[in-house]
Amino acid sequence: MAYANEFEVAANHYTYRVQWSTDDGAYVGRCLEFAGLFERAPTAQQALARVEQAVMEQIETFDRVFGGAPPSPLTEHNYSGRFMVRTSRVLHERLVIEAAEQGVSLNQWVVQKLVDRPPVVDW
Repeated sequence: MAYANEFEVAANHYTYRVQWSTDDGAYVGRCLEFAGLFERAPTAQQALARVEQAVMEQIETFDRVFGGAPPSPLTEHNYSGRFMVRTSRVLHERLVIEAAEQGVSLNQWVVQKLVDRPPVVDW
């Protein structure tokens, strides 16, 4: 695929989502890196094309007005695999007890819950 310009290349690195909106009666395309940027269309393909075009326009605006530096694509971040979660003492206690009941660490239990996997029970 030949790209029209550097902005089109940059736009292809972003994360897009398209879903049906009952309220709008149309598909809505979003770019996760540009909060509040969305486009509606009668088909998912058109919504994606429209939001990609809107992202290219945003990148061009960043370049023209601010001299570059649009948001960096989520896929180009260096993720450590660690994040901290704060919760209530009651929930913390419940999760520790559940993990102990399953015979796994608190970390393993929370990861299993986050990915919505059934618990691994090895009696």
